[in-house]
Amino acid sequence: MRLAILSDIHANAEALHAAVAEADVRGVDAVVCLGDVVGYGPDPGPCVDLVRERCTATVMGNHDAAVALDASPDALPRDGQTAAALHREQLAADQLAWLAALPYLAVVHGVTLAHASPERPDEWLRLDSFGAVRAQFEAFETPVCFVGHSHKPAVVSSTVGVARVRPGHRYLINVGSVGQPRDHDPRAAFGLYDTETMAYELVRVHYDLARTRMRIADAGLPVSLGDRLAVGV
Repeated sequence: MRLAILSDIHANAEALHAAVAEADVRGVDAVVCLGDVVGYGPDPGPCVDLVRERCTATVMGNHDAAVALDASPDALPRDGQTAAALHREQLAADQLAWLAALPYLAVVHGVTLAHASPERPDEWLRLDSFGAVRAQFEAFETPVCFVGHSHKPAVVSSTVGVARVRPGHRYLINVGSVGQPRDHDPRAAFGLYDTETMAYELVRVHYDLARTRMRIADAGLPVSLGDRLAVGV
């Protein structure tokens, strides 16, 4: 089975449509989502609807929780708090209910899905140290766990010195961000994974970034949210 793994869409409908279209061109069998469907961007409703339609599994991100559960919104950056409050007003009751019911962790298609980490997935851990990353391998049993949250793609093996994803080893893979990359590449990013061969590819796709920036301004969101998209930070 060929999986497309999306994460951190952040209400960027232009990027989401481009990513899904590319996944379709690649002939994927299923699409899954690692959360943060909403937050920051101009189109929370359309993004929720498309993820509900296309993804066979979705886990909750911290921005989803802030919007749907009003969970720790003050833990978000100031611009994230602004967007969360606006998105809470814009989403319909059924869209909020769907977000609120998302699990924090899922095991589907032979892989584990978490937004930030499989260890304490509802606490949005930052995997910013060697020790924090190594501890994650004790928190899942499948060969691969996919995460997002940092918006920065990465592949870490449980075996020192193994970088390429291949059978016989276990991996923690960050698929980057569809809607708000932060690795200085403004293109939408998502993962492509073959569950039989364990072949993994980070996919990049261009989208109408200028339109997204315009819609951010039109939505009354901080202009800085659009500016950062242009440089991928």
